[in-house]
Amino acid sequence: CFGVDRAIKLVYEEIEKGGKVATYGPIIHNDEVVKDLADKGVKIIESEDELEKLTNGIVIIRSHGVPKRICELLDNKGIEYIDMTCPFVKRIHNTVAKESANKNIVIMGSENHPEVVGIRGWSCNDSTVIENIDEAVNYKIDNDKEICIVSQTTFNYNKFKEFVEIFNKKGYDINVVNTICDATRNRQSEASMISSKVDCMIVIGDRKSSNSKKLYDICKENCKYTFFIQKLDELDISEISDDIASVGITAGASTPNNIIEEVQNYVRINF
Repeated sequence: CFGVDRAIKLVYEEIEKGGKVATYGPIIHNDEVVKDLADKGVKIIESEDELEKLTNGIVIIRSHGVPKRICELLDNKGIEYIDMTCPFVKRIHNTVAKESANKNIVIMGSENHPEVVGIRGWSCNDSTVIENIDEAVNYKIDNDKEICIVSQTTFNYNKFKEFVEIFNKKGYDINVVNTICDATRNRQSEASMISSKVDCMIVIGDRKSSNSKKLYDICKENCKYTFFIQKLDELDISEISDDIASVGITAGASTPNNIIEEVQNYVRINF
């Protein structure tokens, strides 16, 4: 994911300058990277209260983005910050900020995911988050406003289409803005294709990574032997039968290349 990559590179560049560096929330959903940054002195700010108490240093806004009020808080306190919100996420912020003035905003995604929290924070009115089919089926509005539908960039593309179809059948006047990242869509499509053809599937990603968990769910539907690991030493192949002839590998957007290569090399030697 280029948005994650550029945010991480920026943090390391700021570390090299020698100043105090903080990120609003973990810069990436990967414990290995976060630990390395912590070892280098990068502070993680977890709440607005912590941000209020900050007096110096530079704050980096991660690629997931933040609610509008966070940027306003930083501006009002005169704290230096660099906004590394992914351009695809920023596009959603702009859409929601514009459309929420006279439309009902519906976000397809996980309510507590930082990206969705950020998106909701740019709506000038209440918004609704739809994560599962029951919520889509039970959604109702008590006004005659048009509905603007957007999505978390890493949401399951097939679910997105399914939920939009449910809204269409309700007869609502809807404006659908497909904001799922192309990289996410392609990764999910390829993971589905590969997992349907192999005997064993390995998904590499952090447990807290939304897009990694979605990859695992997709692969698990197609392949009995699907493993979800964060790094190589978590891979336990003892339960796999001896007649495994092919292994597929996919990885979440926040998985460092060195971990992917380590797993890939292991598979080539041991299978």
